[in-house]
Amino acid sequence: MQTDESLAAYYARRAPEFEAVYARPERQPDLRQVTGWLEGLVRGQDVLEVACGTGYWTQVMARSARSLVAADINAEVLALARAKAYGQCPVTFLQADAWSVGDVQGSFTAGVALFWWSHMARSRTRRFLAELHRALLPGALVILADNLPLAGAATPISRTDAEGNTYQERRLRTGERFEVMKNYPSEADLRAAVPGAATALSYTPLSYYWLLSYRRSA
Repeated sequence: MQTDESLAAYYARRAPEFEAVYARPERQPDLRQVTGWLEGLVRGQDVLEVACGTGYWTQVMARSARSLVAADINAEVLALARAKAYGQCPVTFLQADAWSVGDVQGSFTAGVALFWWSHMARSRTRRFLAELHRALLPGALVILADNLPLAGAATPISRTDAEGNTYQERRLRTGERFEVMKNYPSEADLRAAVPGAATALSYTPLSYYWLLSYRRSA
């Protein structure tokens, strides 16, 4: 069974090869679309990024955001993120758990969680959004994205638990093996998890990824 600690351990060990997935040729059209979508949404915003990893998407947002606070639980991935260049945008990195991100101090007009949703148990998604909302100003923009389940495009599902969470067996270049939760929500799942008072909800499916944005209620 995946725990918060086992997931953190997996990503700590995967840090050196974390961005290899973004080099896959077949994903480049989608990645260009995600990049343009994200840059446009965060333009002029004060952004809180959850589960920032190695800073791949932090760099993208830094091109247009007014300021960025990027959080991750792993010191290993944060070390790689801090080594990147972010231009003129003020970027602050914090070692922080996604489940206590509401305690991060700031006046955030946008909250971003990219490729994190799939690693949450289905029963915890609403809790996460409530925690994220707690960190954001009323009316702030929430931006989410993750993978779609395409045959042949991802590691096969190895098992499904009683709650309906699905898992993959992951092997790192070191030969180490991990079982990692990897859920693929439907549009209906996502809409059901978003608080009912949210506004301006937009869902876009691409070939490999889904994109979702909405505004937190005032």
